[in-house]
Amino acid sequence: MSLRPYIVGNWKMHGTRAMLAEARAIDRAGQRHPKVEVALAPPFTLIHATRKEAEQIGVGAQDCHPADGGAHTGDVSAAMLADAGAGFVIVGHSERRNDHGETNELVRSKAESARKVGLGVILCVGESEAERDAGRAEEVVCAQLEASLPMNQGAVEKLSIAYEPVWAIGTGRVPSLEDIEAMHRAIRERLVATYGEEGAEVRILYGGSVKPDNAAEILNVPEVDGALVGGASLTAESFYGIILAASGENAD
Repeated sequence: MSLRPYIVGNWKMHGTRAMLAEARAIDRAGQRHPKVEVALAPPFTLIHATRKEAEQIGVGAQDCHPADGGAHTGDVSAAMLADAGAGFVIVGHSERRNDHGETNELVRSKAESARKVGLGVILCVGESEAERDAGRAEEVVCAQLEASLPMNQGAVEKLSIAYEPVWAIGTGRVPSLEDIEAMHRAIRERLVATYGEEGAEVRILYGGSVKPDNAAEILNVPEVDGALVGGASLTAESFYGIILAASGENAD
């Protein structure tokens, strides 16, 4: 990893106030490894509480609405997230794209809305199993990326890309290290083509069944600058193993 590794936990639809103890423990783990940037994206209901309990790590959200406000029952704007204490937002996760029919255009709008209020953005892209089996993985992911990237002023600042092969999320399956490297290089090329030299500074995270026992080898792949972690981020014990792998240090 050429850039400071970024390890982000996505709690998805998990978590009540009882899980704040895990957030505090993850915060302590992050403090012990300052060479790694650690962050959590809890559900909306826990953003403010997590920000208060975990003072050193980043805290963000899992989604936002592209509008500044208005008649959008059940939605949350980027400005509201910032007010609650979020520093970043995840947009375009495959579970949002698939479960809610989110298009690339909508994802771009969300990313631009987030950047407008100063939030960092983690933009997710990934292919299905059928698309990979058809030999179209890089074509699909790069097209998705190009159509989803924010293009407003300051868009590239605090932007990260998360490559998450849809078929690997929560399944325990992981692409080969060669496939991960090839995809991350393709994403890097597209970022540089879009943003110029600034595109070389955008961190590209890998997500999809990242666990303590495979994190080190994945994080050592060229162009992998961190990880977006799902299930393994729900406990401090398992998440710490990934933070440790990113730090390059041995267990105490």
